[in-house]
Amino acid sequence: MEWFCPRCTAPKIGGHGCPQLSANVGRRCALSMSRSDPPDLTLLFDGGCPLCVREVRFLRGRDRHQRIAFVDIDAQDYDPTAYAGISYRMAMGRIHALRANGDVLQDIAVFREAYQLIGLGWLYAPTRWPLIAPVANLAYGFWASRRLQWTGRSDLDTLCQDRCVL
Repeated sequence: MEWFCPRCTAPKIGGHGCPQLSANVGRRCALSMSRSDPPDLTLLFDGGCPLCVREVRFLRGRDRHQRIAFVDIDAQDYDPTAYAGISYRMAMGRIHALRANGDVLQDIAVFREAYQLIGLGWLYAPTRWPLIAPVANLAYGFWASRRLQWTGRSDLDTLCQDRCVL
């Protein structure tokens, strides 16, 4: 399977110094890739969040069968219409992913599915258990509501000033 840079359409499996990247975007080309076959899961991530980028790098490194596509929602060319209408504001507030059949996942379900696809589903399996599920969802909600602040980013309203339709 061949991967293509979503900005310049150059075929490449790693970062390639995409000429369309600005200096403040960094190495997003290596993370925002699409493939010619539909992936089992398309994970929407915030390329401006260092912890999110670290998680994406981990998942990509373990995704030996290239079953997951990663889309940087912080990229200027992010188009919600291509991803089930998930707006920048929605995607920045909580993690989202799309299954190949069009089902939209969010929160812990995204991680559970992604880890299942890379062969580490057992790590998130307990998040389905009745006693653990509510705690895991609460913990994720707490993290999601503070993620921008904890990673030194502007608040969501500030980030949305030029990008969001309210």
